Amino acid sequence: MDENSKVGSCGYKNGSLPGSCAPLAMAYVPMQQSPTPAYGAPEALQRGTLFPGLELPFMNMVNTGDIQNTPLRELMALDFAADELELYLDTHPDDGEAFSMYQDILALAGEAHRRYVKLYGPVTQSDMLGMKSYCWLKNPWPWNYTAPSED
Repeated sequence: MDENSKVGSCGYKNGSLPGSCAPLAMAYVPMQQSPTPAYGAPEALQRGTLFPGLELPFMNMVNTGDIQNTPLRELMALDFAADELELYLDTHPDDGEAFSMYQDILALAGEAHRRYVKLYGPVTQSDMLGMKSYCWLKNPWPWNYTAPSED
């Protein structure tokens, strides 16, 4: 059987879509047309996205719980802002103002990360580099910030 042989109506290199055929393993992601509307900062952090059009809650359940003011929340907020700006810059790479803001957020996130690791322990595997002992599972866990520390 040569490379161009047909299997089914679309051929072996294609899959079927309703009413047509399409190349296999081709992903399509439409460009976001506008950065508005956007959630406010607290709601965006709660919902996991800045843009309502990108909100896809798991099993249609929206996180509506209160987020406490903790060092972990600061870290999550800065990482979230960096991720959202990165997604925006993927489709708008020439937006100098957004790139400048992205650089500022990365610097703030890096400093917050270093401060958090120094006070509470590792957040990522690379934070273990240079540690005196394995401390990944030591208490308190970030969400138990009032629990006694395991030394």
